[in-house]
Amino acid sequence: MSATSGLRLGIDLGGTKIEGTVIDAADQVCSQRRVETPQGDYAATVTAVVELVQALEQDVAVTGLPVGIGTPGSVDPRSGLLRNANSQCLNGRPLAVDLQSAIGRELRIANDADCLALSEALDGAGAGYASVFGVIMGTGVGGGVVIDGRLLTGCNGVAGEWGHIPLPWARAAEVRSAPRCWCGMDSCLETWLSGPAMTADHMRRGGNELSAREIVERAEAGERLAGATLKAWLERVARALAMVINLLDPDVIVIGGGLSQIRWLYSEVPKVWAQHVFADQVGTPLCPAQHGAASGVRGAARLWPAT
Repeated sequence: MSATSGLRLGIDLGGTKIEGTVIDAADQVCSQRRVETPQGDYAATVTAVVELVQALEQDVAVTGLPVGIGTPGSVDPRSGLLRNANSQCLNGRPLAVDLQSAIGRELRIANDADCLALSEALDGAGAGYASVFGVIMGTGVGGGVVIDGRLLTGCNGVAGEWGHIPLPWARAAEVRSAPRCWCGMDSCLETWLSGPAMTADHMRRGGNELSAREIVERAEAGERLAGATLKAWLERVARALAMVINLLDPDVIVIGGGLSQIRWLYSEVPKVWAQHVFADQVGTPLCPAQHGAASGVRGAARLWPAT
């Protein structure tokens, strides 16, 4: 059977899992699947994506669906090669070309944070706002910008690439201990605001190697060291988002990724960012992603319009 009007297929290619979904013209989920991401193996990753597309199409008994792919990093608009992905086996590879060849049709590909921002801007926490800055904070840190319902990609394809700019208004101690990012630069926001970054900061303070979730749980239970780690992390998030407000002044900021579940973000960060925003008052809403972990894959499918 040929593609049915309105059905679109999205793939969210993550570092640990590859998630796929099929949505209809009303953006309702018709099928969804998840598989583990092959680690460090480009060819196996391409195969896994192709097989997931095929399985989803079998689920809905439709072939030839429009396919959107959300990936870490971005496609260089000049060379067509993927770059800046923290899943480093993808870097320098013609991922879009290889997937199109293997799947047998044109596809659309975008950064995973762009996909989250698009999903939330269209019918999530950013719906009804003219400008949306979408944030992913989890294993990595990224961002995306949507203006009037359309992704802003920029002439270099890096618009919203929030995770690889340096921590603003850095304290002396932060300058001295600035972590080296996998990208080769020092003090990238990803090295301060990601889940692994919170773990590393807690260890620098003399704590045990704990996950971000464990640190937050201990902080909420009143443990002093975990509380200090969480407080420092929230203050850095506030500085980083204040910089975004000063530059872009979005109508809303939406946070997705695993760390978006930290409830303190939404009460504490706005209290701090006012010290750094170049305005007398800051009215920017800060919201968790309405579609949660599904935002990225929904946005990938919605790289294609419902027709």
